[in-house]
Amino acid sequence: MRIHRSLEVWKMGFVNYLEALKLQEKLARDRKMGKIPDTLLALQHPPTYTLGKRKTSHNLLVSEEEVQHMGAVLHYTERGGDITFHGPRQAILYPIISLRDLGLGARMYVENLESTMIKFASLYGVTARRGSKCETGVWVGDRKIGAIGVRISSGITSHGLAFNIDPDLNYFKHIVPCGIADKGVTSLRKETNVALPADEVLHEQLVSCFASIFGFTTVVEKDNISISGDEERRV
Repeated sequence: MRIHRSLEVWKMGFVNYLEALKLQEKLARDRKMGKIPDTLLALQHPPTYTLGKRKTSHNLLVSEEEVQHMGAVLHYTERGGDITFHGPRQAILYPIISLRDLGLGARMYVENLESTMIKFASLYGVTARRGSKCETGVWVGDRKIGAIGVRISSGITSHGLAFNIDPDLNYFKHIVPCGIADKGVTSLRKETNVALPADEVLHEQLVSCFASIFGFTTVVEKDNISISGDEERRV
């Protein structure tokens, strides 16, 4: 018998990175206490560089002042992984889910995130793959199309994945993406011969791939969620 699993998806549009981080922290606490169901934040960020908990700032190839001049911001986080870039036309999913309830360990969780992006890319005729040893994320040939950086605390996840739909790839020239030198970065727009639909459709397809890979049988969408102060507002 198939187990019924429900996922609540918050469609949030553009969200400042620190606001999204604060929200994740609150939701992770609530999920741990059983106050909320498994939840997925689907959003985009303004131009933002983030470093993981290893604080590998040497992989940022410009000064913080130069980052500001580019109209971007830099944040240090407690997620796994190295430096990466988030920006417009990049689809981001932040799962706040209980791995224990899903019967998943950390490794299988990351593999499922990879499979989510691989399945999504295949919808547009793009053959993506998992990284080889020491290569995190998802790749098309030797070009990275999707990044993963996760945090797991008491079996509850936060942070997640970022898939390049059609971001400004010039931002990646100022970092060693995910700490992997001599590798390129690509996007769905560059790799497919298929005309892409609107971003909203693409994001919904990515969410559907996530729900399918993780075995969620019901998806409940919450539209136009915004953050105001310490409160989340659902519309």
